Amino acid sequence: MNINATLLGQTIMFIMFVWFCMKFVWPPVMGALEARKKQIADGLAAAERSKHDLELAQARSRDTLREAREKATDTIGAAERQAAHILEEARGEATRLINHAREVAEGEAGAAAQRAKEALRDQVAQLAVAGAAKILRREVDAKVHADLLAALKAEL
Repeated sequence: MNINATLLGQTIMFIMFVWFCMKFVWPPVMGALEARKKQIADGLAAAERSKHDLELAQARSRDTLREAREKATDTIGAAERQAAHILEEARGEATRLINHAREVAEGEAGAAAQRAKEALRDQVAQLAVAGAAKILRREVDAKVHADLLAALKAEL
């Protein structure tokens, strides 16, 4: 066996093997690699979009949360103001009712005191006339008696 012929035969076989690989094996392998490369690139792009969308969603949620807190604060403030206003109105109404009740009670007390004074004047006048009658040991006539009572009432 000759080294040159063997070497020449192996070279021809190697060239045929390379041609066969380039013709039938290499294109599907390169296609699979390109498809995988494209899939990875699409996945990375989708991941970037998702990351960007996540950041936008977080920003929107922060804004929404901030707005909700502001609305809640405004609502609480309005409720507190309304409660204070209602409380102030209730206090004013209670004060008005108390003052009215006090005025009515004072009026009734004044009227009762006046009636008591009148009754007392009548009793004092009758006692005075009765006392005078006993002192004089005579009965004063009715007209004089009425005039005396009116005079005593006026004095008292």
